[in-house]
Amino acid sequence: MRNDSTVYVGLDVHKESIVAAYAVDLGEVQDLGEVGVLQRDLDRLCRRMRSKASQVHFVYEAGPCGYAVYRYLTGKGCACTVCAPSLIARKPGDRVKTDRRDAQKLVKALRMNDLSSVHVPDAPDEAFRDLVRAWGATRQDLKQAKQRLKSFLLVHDVRYTGKANWGDAHRRWLSKFVFPQPNSQLAFQEHLRCIEDRLAQCERLEGVLREAAPQWRFYPMIQAMQALRGVQFTVAVGLAAEIGELSRFDNPRQLMAWLGLVPSEHSSGLRKRQGAITKCGNGYARRLLIEAAWAYRYVAKVSPTIQQRHEGLPKAIIDRAWDAQLRLCKRFRKLTARGKPHNVAIVAVARELSGFIWDIARLATPASNTRH
Repeated sequence: MRNDSTVYVGLDVHKESIVAAYAVDLGEVQDLGEVGVLQRDLDRLCRRMRSKASQVHFVYEAGPCGYAVYRYLTGKGCACTVCAPSLIARKPGDRVKTDRRDAQKLVKALRMNDLSSVHVPDAPDEAFRDLVRAWGATRQDLKQAKQRLKSFLLVHDVRYTGKANWGDAHRRWLSKFVFPQPNSQLAFQEHLRCIEDRLAQCERLEGVLREAAPQWRFYPMIQAMQALRGVQFTVAVGLAAEIGELSRFDNPRQLMAWLGLVPSEHSSGLRKRQGAITKCGNGYARRLLIEAAWAYRYVAKVSPTIQQRHEGLPKAIIDRAWDAQLRLCKRFRKLTARGKPHNVAIVAVARELSGFIWDIARLATPASNTRH
């Protein structure tokens, strides 16, 4: 074993099995078969690989098993990479896929430095992100429950004459309505109860988020992002939890590409052809940005709500937020005047909004205070 040798180990990680392959430096790839999923199995694998080379580098694809294997291997002193499976090169004619071949491909790609790694958050950041995602999933459940109730009422030709926006008047009308058939009334009450449960769950989780956010290391960035129009607390905390360390992006274009907000392209020779956005990366963060971008349909102004969010923020951040309003509101009007559909214009605004978020986060967390 040479002191400068490296063994590359590819892991195909599943819930109940891990299949491994390895190669020392530029040598032939060797199969290890199933190595087990328990910590003692990983310890045995580490000892075996260290006997073959002085440096050990593991790699596996990001997936439903999370980052437990990564944290355990790095805790044992081994280098580990979690790669993005959608960015792994694949031969068009290769129609054979097995765990053994996947592990071998990972070894070869890692050795050639041909893999795109994903950002692995530390345990506290991931725990906070779990809380944010639970709140987001509850919001989606609430939306679906409301849609089911509206569909149920439409089937029975029950129409509300006012504005069905789930305000106080609408909810009072729902609580007083009674179906003539007992079974229909029972189903109606169950739909209402589901909505009330989801509403209570949303309020409970949002309260926990507001209590936990001030103790989180990204709280200054959350406060700074709220200087922007359309980025209230729930949007800011969701973006911070999903994006994480913004300093890992060298420029705003990298953040836009990570969010999947850049146009796809298929150009060749003198022909340049761009299509819809790539939609790669984090879909939840992209959806939050697009929701926030709808606020720029109107004339730029600082409302009383935004003024309250500006309290205590540095003047540089407030000025940058006003620059964003002027540019993005003008951008929306210009695109719609050219005949672009509103949805297309909003996506373009969301793309530029992510650039302002990158800049404001940089102002809120200077390089000297940023933890890599």
